[in-house]
Amino acid sequence: MLEKLKQQVYEANMQLSQLGLVNFTWGNVSGIDREQGLFVIKPSGVPYEQLKPADLVVVDLKENVIEGKLRPSSDTPTHAVLYRQFPGIRGIAHTHSPWAVSFAAAGRPIPILNTTHADTFYGEIPVSRGLTATEINDDYEENTGKVIVDTFNKQHLSPFEMKGILVNQHGPFTWGMDAKEAVYNAKVLEVVAETDYHTMILNPTVKSMSPNLLNKHYLRKHGENAYYGQKN
Repeated sequence: MLEKLKQQVYEANMQLSQLGLVNFTWGNVSGIDREQGLFVIKPSGVPYEQLKPADLVVVDLKENVIEGKLRPSSDTPTHAVLYRQFPGIRGIAHTHSPWAVSFAAAGRPIPILNTTHADTFYGEIPVSRGLTATEINDDYEENTGKVIVDTFNKQHLSPFEMKGILVNQHGPFTWGMDAKEAVYNAKVLEVVAETDYHTMILNPTVKSMSPNLLNKHYLRKHGENAYYGQKN
């Protein structure tokens, strides 16, 4: 079942390690088949150097394991919430990459200070509120997904324009049209977090970039009249 998707998700998970986004087993990637309503996700706690495509777990949107001998990632409920609430996305990545985690730990969004940021994320990358004691003690991973969705609803954000978030005192989740794009966005988010940190050290009074520059860089790659790259 879903052998092609398993291979894609396996390759995306391996990219997390290759791109320096994870240490040990601190991360996961999933990808979904929307027609079947099933997603493939990394098994819990399996080191990347030991991971094989056959180890990946198939789960439905109610978090039931459909196929696989291993337990799925402990973050599976978070992925399920995001797939249910953001129906257009097809891949999700979660890491504990250090620069992004630094902003998450500080409870600070990642401000939009450079065009590298604007090429991928349409505005500052938000940070969620912290989870309450009840949310932590009762269905923690599912409530992590719910607090992400709540942040997007309250800030009127589009998951297609803002392809990631920092969960307060936890770390980043990113997504895309497939697992590979979710990992790409995770790497961009980490690079942007690092460059912003250095920028704010060099210039503590730095201001966010102008809306004109943000629009120019984001829309030239993602807008109706995008002209960056090659046309098919």
